[in-house]
Amino acid sequence: MAQKTTEEEWRALLTGEHRGMLALRRRFGNLPTPPRCKLCYAPFHGLGGALLKPWFGPWERNPQLCKNCMKALTKKGIGGAEVEISMLFVDIRGSTGLGERLGPAAFATLLTAFYQLSASAIVETDGVVDKFVGDEAIGLYIPSYSGRDHARKAIEGGRRLVEASARSNASASGPIPVGGGVHTGTAYVGAIGSSEEISDFTALGDSMNTTSRLASLAGPGELLVSLAAAEHASLDPIGLPRRTVEVRGREATLDVYALRPVSEPI
Repeated sequence: MAQKTTEEEWRALLTGEHRGMLALRRRFGNLPTPPRCKLCYAPFHGLGGALLKPWFGPWERNPQLCKNCMKALTKKGIGGAEVEISMLFVDIRGSTGLGERLGPAAFATLLTAFYQLSASAIVETDGVVDKFVGDEAIGLYIPSYSGRDHARKAIEGGRRLVEASARSNASASGPIPVGGGVHTGTAYVGAIGSSEEISDFTALGDSMNTTSRLASLAGPGELLVSLAAAEHASLDPIGLPRRTVEVRGREATLDVYALRPVSEPI
């Protein structure tokens, strides 16, 4: 049997079809306690986490992945594959004005609260936190982590985050005005960095740029969901406002649904 190329191995890992990883998941899935590595299901807490910590403890650059998985990927070198995923971008509206009004220390506290709310919403809906960039949070919903219904989970994660941010106790300063975007499309997912060391596990490509643009177009308390994500999630469009938006850098416009997180989860 021909040996798989590095790209084929990455694709199998990202789509949840890698035999070795599936075997680890079956083995570790029976051990307590969550949270777990998003790739191999190694537990990070409880008795299982204590026993496995020397080899499978959280990776310092992304605590949702374990050291062993990243060590194995490092041996393969920098790489990845193009796969269909769902992406969630949420950012704070009017952050410049907020920063001026609150002052540096209070604004830093508000950002910390936003990051914590973002991490909870993304992780609890089976996404992986890609990164926090200034006033923006990015979540990835990859089939091997999130399952085949990754678009539905991305939309639910966005709804939870927008709703939580609107509460009076969202931060010490009160509600956090945020807007978000969800999109489903093909992205290059994998490990990037120098030729010697993996520095990040992330997703790249036009789909990521499109999702970022949707988030920037959303109003406070609004989640813009692309038609591609809505169809993948079998979202019921009845009663949802639909609009056409222009996405910077793209010639074609994009149809989206505008969600407010007051309706029942899909």
